[in-house]
Amino acid sequence: MNRFLERRNRLRSLMSGEKGIVIFLGNIDSAAQYRDNAYKWRQDSNWLYYFGIDEPRFAAVLDLESGAETIYADDFGLDDIIWMGPMPSVASLAAGAGVSLSAPYARFDTDVVAALAAGRRVHWLPVSRWYNAVKIGSLVGIAPEDCFSAGKKGCAFASEALVRAVVKMRLVKDEGEIALLDSAAEIGYAMHTCARKGIRPGRIEQEIVGDMEGVTLSYGWGTSFATILTQHGEIFHCHSHENPLEPGKLLLVDAGAESNQHYASDHTRTYPVSGRFSPVQRDIYQVVYECNELAFNLTRPGIAYRDVHIAAARHMLDCLGQLGIVRGDVDEMVADGIAGLFMPHGLGHNMGLDVHDMEDLGENLVGYDSNQMRSPQLGLGSLRMARRLEPGNVITDEPGIYFIPDLIAQWKADGTDGGRVCYDKLERYLDFGGIRLEDDVLVTPDGARRLGSKRLPIAPDEVEQAMAED
Repeated sequence: MNRFLERRNRLRSLMSGEKGIVIFLGNIDSAAQYRDNAYKWRQDSNWLYYFGIDEPRFAAVLDLESGAETIYADDFGLDDIIWMGPMPSVASLAAGAGVSLSAPYARFDTDVVAALAAGRRVHWLPVSRWYNAVKIGSLVGIAPEDCFSAGKKGCAFASEALVRAVVKMRLVKDEGEIALLDSAAEIGYAMHTCARKGIRPGRIEQEIVGDMEGVTLSYGWGTSFATILTQHGEIFHCHSHENPLEPGKLLLVDAGAESNQHYASDHTRTYPVSGRFSPVQRDIYQVVYECNELAFNLTRPGIAYRDVHIAAARHMLDCLGQLGIVRGDVDEMVADGIAGLFMPHGLGHNMGLDVHDMEDLGENLVGYDSNQMRSPQLGLGSLRMARRLEPGNVITDEPGIYFIPDLIAQWKADGTDGGRVCYDKLERYLDFGGIRLEDDVLVTPDGARRLGSKRLPIAPDEVEQAMAED
């Protein structure tokens, strides 16, 4: 209770120059086929952060001027109790969050409309669910579609003052959150270990996915995002799992767990299906591994994560030059964005209650300082976290190298590389796939540490040894 009180008090302090009311909407059950058969329940993350009540159909109003707080929800009736058993009252749940006033759910609309009629400002956050978009849109007089963030820029109709205040708070994890993230990492390690132990030529990818996702349900809420397990690592979000494991292929496993308290993990490892890397695979794997280590060693308070991305890109291009895949001055290649051909994504993102923490509020507002501009380059332009780091930030460190035939063909046809890519050398890599290696990292006062009590095997020799032992 004290933690939620402190958070809301700090939110009001950060918004001390604003007037009006702040509204929060929890999520409701979403029907899968019909109302009584709903998708798995997941509460809104901002609601969890400020109130912690993990039940559907709740809302709240914070009055910035009077300091009053009210939670809105309906007590269970006898029909509900027959099916679901006794439930605590709304008043008791509100008291557990440090809120003394409660009212029926329908009163929420009435009170918000009354505030608007009185000329008061209503502050709200961009939404992630359609029901909440319809509700807010109907209250403030805009289309539901306008209640979502429009790509990376955020939502033009939501309260930027509220968004910035929430981002400022949630970017820096407190001790309780760090402990929960460590716990989520432990589940993530268990699921990835299960996956690695299940790699055998001939097995169907889906069998491994089922085993590893079962681990997350045994120890937590489930997966923090849709599992990526594929022998086509060059496809970033490959969610098809119907292929048998083939000797000589690489298997990329990008998966995360969500704890019962809804904090996330997100790890990626890439394995040789045969148990040992071929010489060509090991060469590329070693480069990605070194980029991961370099990024971690550079991570500390005061450094911009954009600069860490660029340093990893520079090392990547230097190594690819030694392999004869690119040629030319490394610094010029970095400046011209040549790394984007091989890593068209950013080095990492924020993580917390969401695996891509708060990106529903607008990626630019979450991941960029006010003096930073998003690059137009492929790769660097997809960097989700560019900010100058501070203790308590939790970020992912996930460099990768991918050989995407269509992208390579397009660059070759357009001359995008300016003669720096050795396309004749790339011919042997067109069926290579991709490699990504990802850890979850906490920025500490004097540097950084990886979350959890241990680290999944990652150096090439470690991976081969672990697979041999498996």
